[in-house]
Amino acid sequence: MHLRSGADIRGIRRMSGRGYTVGIDVGGTKTAYGLFDADGKIIARRRHPSDAKLAPEPFFDRIIGNINALCAEAGVSAGELRGVGAGMPSFVRAPDGCIIRTANLPLIRDFPALEYLERGLGGIRAAVGNDMHVGALAEHRYGAGRGRDNMLYCLLSTGISSGIIIGGKLFRGSRGFSGESGHMIVTPGEGPECGCGNRGCVSAYASASKIPEHIRQWIEDGEETSLTEPFSTARIAEGWKLGDRLAVRAVEQMTLYMAVWLFNLYITLNIDCFVFGGGLLNMELPLLDMVREKFDGFDKAGMPVEFKTTELGEDFGIIGAAELLRA
Repeated sequence: MHLRSGADIRGIRRMSGRGYTVGIDVGGTKTAYGLFDADGKIIARRRHPSDAKLAPEPFFDRIIGNINALCAEAGVSAGELRGVGAGMPSFVRAPDGCIIRTANLPLIRDFPALEYLERGLGGIRAAVGNDMHVGALAEHRYGAGRGRDNMLYCLLSTGISSGIIIGGKLFRGSRGFSGESGHMIVTPGEGPECGCGNRGCVSAYASASKIPEHIRQWIEDGEETSLTEPFSTARIAEGWKLGDRLAVRAVEQMTLYMAVWLFNLYITLNIDCFVFGGGLLNMELPLLDMVREKFDGFDKAGMPVEFKTTELGEDFGIIGAAELLRA
């Protein structure tokens, strides 16, 4: 299902009594906000581009300003706001909510985000978590993973990552870094450098932010192509349909490393329900079918494994961020 403004997300209100909550979905390219009323309905929204050039303090000052503006537009006073949850594309340390690093927003690192938000909001309770944890919570409680004890939420977008549900609960790991599986190293020391600082990550071979680097390198190496800058996923998909050699090579690389990544997760955790989300699923080509074919080629056991897509549409991030307040 695609949740619209006013959709009922029962349970969010149980966070701390009656009142309003705000869920914030911070991505590498955009930041989205949702205001939920006491019945768990989305009553107001806001969105703006994420500015990768901002240092942590002005970046979060902008978030705080938008929270205040969102509430003001909806006629919600500070006293009626019960909590704010923010999902970040970052390594977020538990339990203090300190952001260690952010691959696609490189200046957001070594920053006490939870403390800064709570202070900037005048003591209103806040929760800060990894965006994959946010996605996993939302889809497990209200989306494609409902009723599953074990589930992997997998993002195919600017970056590649996952959120892990085990025994019906979010698995955070020892320091809160669980699910950063897009930084699983598959070719040590090779390939373009990832935002995490390593070379050879899955994300460096399969993510929307990195595949253009490969195309540019192939062109420098003398390969011919009809593709032109910017090498967007839409242009790559169009080139693939036309049989352009580099577009086909790019898609084959992406789907191969996605399949390797997913199989490694499956063989490690033995979780048989994968829920996929992210902008790469909007490419006009059978991306997931291609990944599934390669995954099945690795899976010699042949036990049933479900590949599902998200049901919450673009709202999953703000819903899951609000869910952090009762995770």
